[in-house]
Amino acid sequence: MKYGYARVSTVHQDLQLQIQTLENEGCERIYSEKFTGTKADRPKFKELLSTLEKGDTLVVTKLDRFARSTSDAIETVKWLFQKGVKVHVLNMGLVEDSPTGRLIFNIMSSFAEFERDMIVERTQEGKAIAKQREDFKEGRPNKYTKKQIQHALKLLESNSYKQVEDLTGISKSTLIRAKRNQTQ
Repeated sequence: MKYGYARVSTVHQDLQLQIQTLENEGCERIYSEKFTGTKADRPKFKELLSTLEKGDTLVVTKLDRFARSTSDAIETVKWLFQKGVKVHVLNMGLVEDSPTGRLIFNIMSSFAEFERDMIVERTQEGKAIAKQREDFKEGRPNKYTKKQIQHALKLLESNSYKQVEDLTGISKSTLIRAKRNQTQ
């Protein structure tokens, strides 16, 4: 049987493209989760691994969806090969249980880990540079301007939270937080 595994790192990312690709590849059952790849404890991945049997094929769209590090990838593939499971990484091809196949897989795993590390390093460097600016503010930018929040708080004096939310689109929790910050 052909099993697919799709993963994104955050709840805000979309799994649909990976799932569609796995469906097009003929996967009969697809496991998916929104879970960071840096954690070893990925519940759906563990469930999938326990399901796989001799003769099955595990399909992933990219190597970085599959493992959190080179050593993790190598150990997982080695375990799958011992179990008689084939591994197909779509942007790489079928990983063969041969000296050459394992070598290529190890090299590609190293490159995937290197790429992830470089992204983290560049992100940290960019953040360090940004922190040097006087106007730097950590986190996501505010969705609403101060003027919009002040207007909504003024409306709150004569309307309910629900009414103000319907009028402005600003959620009750945002209004409560703004009201609390105003009194501090």
